[in-house]
Amino acid sequence: MQFHEALSKLPKPSAQRIALRVSAEAEKIIRQGHPWVFDQSIIEQSHRSVPGELAVIFDSKRKFLAIGLYDPTSPIRVRVLQKGKPATIDSTWFHEKIKTAIDLRKPLNNKNTNAYRLIHGENDGLPGLVIDRYAQTLVIKLYTPAWVPHLQDICSALNSFQHLILRLSRSLNKQTKYLHGLTDGMTLTPHPSPNLILFKENGLTFECDPINGQKTGFFLDQRENRERVKKLSKDKSVLNVFSYTGGFSLYAADGGAKEVVSVDFSMPATQATLRNIEHNLHLPNVKAAKFETIAKDAFEVLTEMKENNRKFDIVILDPPMFAQNQSQIETALSAYRKLTQLGLNVLKPNGILVQASCSSRVDAESFFETVHRSAKEAGRPLKEIERTGHALDHPITFKEGAYLKCLFAVAP
Repeated sequence: MQFHEALSKLPKPSAQRIALRVSAEAEKIIRQGHPWVFDQSIIEQSHRSVPGELAVIFDSKRKFLAIGLYDPTSPIRVRVLQKGKPATIDSTWFHEKIKTAIDLRKPLNNKNTNAYRLIHGENDGLPGLVIDRYAQTLVIKLYTPAWVPHLQDICSALNSFQHLILRLSRSLNKQTKYLHGLTDGMTLTPHPSPNLILFKENGLTFECDPINGQKTGFFLDQRENRERVKKLSKDKSVLNVFSYTGGFSLYAADGGAKEVVSVDFSMPATQATLRNIEHNLHLPNVKAAKFETIAKDAFEVLTEMKENNRKFDIVILDPPMFAQNQSQIETALSAYRKLTQLGLNVLKPNGILVQASCSSRVDAESFFETVHRSAKEAGRPLKEIERTGHALDHPITFKEGAYLKCLFAVAP
């Protein structure tokens, strides 16, 4: 397959590897499988270089410890690709790594589902690289300039897909010096990709905007939780708060919900929800459901619903990330506390609360404890149905990689 000419102009990694030695503590956690080497843990370095060069890390006895991608622009100075045994990091190595990840996800790929995360960064051994599949389109998202010199190898391993779209993290998008002509939203394959992509998830049809949408266009990580909501929704009234493009809403309707209300501050997201409803009107339960969409601040809507004594059988609270860094953890927990209480205010007695967090800075125990404590303070102690985490296509191999947690509970 031919690729965008920009790929052929990208710099190639130097044949000269950077040699590093790290602190005893860093050596220990690398052996345990941690994928990050921080700048402060480096005690000896052969020479400085540019993002994407390969760095070989040696232990205290000067024996091979690991090899990874070097990034002088980040506190995460090296992202580990392989530890324990030396390897030649080249096109063949990347092909094999990507094939392993694709094979892991084969159980997800069937006639009812053709969208899922194909590469989950560090957790698939490719740190700082995320690839999401939407039918025959792949969205490749880079979080570090260290991937730029290797992008052609990555694309060549994915040549069975029709469209490859490049997305850049916010911080990377500002580092034009190291992008060498790459731009956010660039189509890397010969044919222009459609603005909106239709894909299937558990028999439902959704659209996503891979360039202007949040994340890579859709929240693929909540697929299994959406399926759980579907099984709970028969003959229920459902409120989906922070609904984005209506994922949980459509699953609830498909499960037999009689009424589904979707709330999101974004008007484009709300309009996408309406289109997603249209895409699924051939399904009897979706056609029979009563839908309502509200484009307004979630906290305001929940407050108004309480004042109007409006209540639901199921309330879903799936907010955006509340804690971007360590200093925001307490603020985030406070927001979860408030949200729990607002959600319970509009939940019928013995209704089901579904509350999620995607903030990696907030650990699961702190989140669950906060939700339970808030419910108790509101006089509605929760009876847990289930706690959930990451699905098959979002594997977790190190502590900092875990971000998604969700609670299903009954509120008397």
